[in-house]
Amino acid sequence: MSEDNSDFIKSSAIMAAGTVVSRFTGLIRNLLTVAALGTALFADTFNVANTIPTILYILLAGGALNAVFVPQLVRSMREDDDGGSAFASRLLTSVASLLMFITALGMVLAPLITRIYAPKFSLPGFETERSLTITFMRYCLPQILMMGIFVILSQIGNARGKFGPMMWAPVLNNLVGIAVLLIFLRIAPDITAATITSGQSALLGIGTTVGFVVQALVLIPVVKNSGLKLALRFDWRNSNLGKSFRLGGWTLLFVLINQIGYLIIVKVATSAAVQAKIEGVTTGVGFTPYSYAYFIFILPHSIITVSVITALLPKISRLAHEGDSDAVKKNLVDSLRNIAVVTAPSTVLFIAFGTAIASILYAGSSAADSRQIGLVLAGFAIGLIPFSTMPLLLRGFYAYEDTKSPVIINLFATGLMMALAIVAEIFIPFQYVTIALAVILGLSNFLGTALSVRTLERRVGRFPKRALVITHIKLLTLSVIAIAPGFALFTAITNWAGSGLLSTCCALAIGGSVFAVTYIYGGRAAKVEEITTLYRELMAKFRRK
Repeated sequence: MSEDNSDFIKSSAIMAAGTVVSRFTGLIRNLLTVAALGTALFADTFNVANTIPTILYILLAGGALNAVFVPQLVRSMREDDDGGSAFASRLLTSVASLLMFITALGMVLAPLITRIYAPKFSLPGFETERSLTITFMRYCLPQILMMGIFVILSQIGNARGKFGPMMWAPVLNNLVGIAVLLIFLRIAPDITAATITSGQSALLGIGTTVGFVVQALVLIPVVKNSGLKLALRFDWRNSNLGKSFRLGGWTLLFVLINQIGYLIIVKVATSAAVQAKIEGVTTGVGFTPYSYAYFIFILPHSIITVSVITALLPKISRLAHEGDSDAVKKNLVDSLRNIAVVTAPSTVLFIAFGTAIASILYAGSSAADSRQIGLVLAGFAIGLIPFSTMPLLLRGFYAYEDTKSPVIINLFATGLMMALAIVAEIFIPFQYVTIALAVILGLSNFLGTALSVRTLERRVGRFPKRALVITHIKLLTLSVIAIAPGFALFTAITNWAGSGLLSTCCALAIGGSVFAVTYIYGGRAAKVEEITTLYRELMAKFRRK
């Protein structure tokens, strides 16, 4: 194994470890949120408000600002006399100034944003929910500024080869959130939208935002220790930021398209929640089960794909700068095959055990609520492979500082998602709308993946599409075969011991373990290259330790 490839794997492993801990603490935070707010309309008021800045973070960290600025930072560190300190300082100052303005504007326009994202909250009889959403949103919107600072500091660290802190900082955020929710549960154990006080809403909203402040500020000493000297610099006019922000114009359009698509998803989901209240249905069927299922669904993507992507972009940016298109393509193809080893079995696992996983993770909710979350999770799982593949392919464009092509691709993919979401709202019963929205996300990413491959081939040459398809088919087939004994054991145990929490946990642990062992050793016996290669690398690392 080459030293460069070894460093890449090491960086990905460090980030994956940080993501595992982050997701685990995030799960605890979600469980406490369910305990505090439930999963119905009251929970939607907080989750919609808190998701407005959160979705911006996902977009920025998943291919927006970092897609433009990592290649620029890499170049400035290689070419500038000061090692890129001036460029990074100007970048941080300009982005923070812009986001501060956007945050202030958002707080003023919070009623309008609420009307846009949750229009049915403005119906007669829902004044309390609308007012509460606006209040929570004003407390949460400052997160936008802190998330932006976090993203920029993270990408400065990434460009310097400091990958770990970016993935570990969110753990501190989650710990603050957990502490806030424990205090909230202590002082308001049986709260509703009608009984929550202004102090209690302030505790929940401001406390959540404090977590993001800690997450951003903890990276400042990390960046300083990397050798980069940061300072506030407002001399933007005569700097080389112009090119970055010209490229960022396309990225802003990319974000805008995603935001419009997400707006439609939130609108359709909250409309389902309002309809449920009108019909007297107490089970959560709106945005909250959608967001909680998404949290579980994104785990394999966050732990594996995001870690690979984050370590990959600086590497292929250097290769693109050197004009080595074949190496860029090889790194992309290898990464696609590596993440398939995890996304293929995760797809089958979520479909087979989705409701069981949700019933365990959200044990504090009713059986009907957790079942709804599980069904939404199974819907998401159908599109897990293209969901992870598309953002990785987009890094190929960003390595060449091409931010226009991803916008065009995203326009088609998100356009399909919005059209199908509107159709779902009209024709699908409100109880099943969020399940349909989860499936629709996968369909849109499948289109985006196909368009990304076709467009990227113009830069790096023909992809081995047939080989990649065969790889995914082999891994999915192996996963389906491997799930059979695990699911049979799970069913036998729950039929014998009942569907209580303890018996379900034991059955899922045994069934999941049998599935994992059968998948890994079945793949080795069948000589599936991706599994045998990964197994050898892990065993070699284990023996060295």
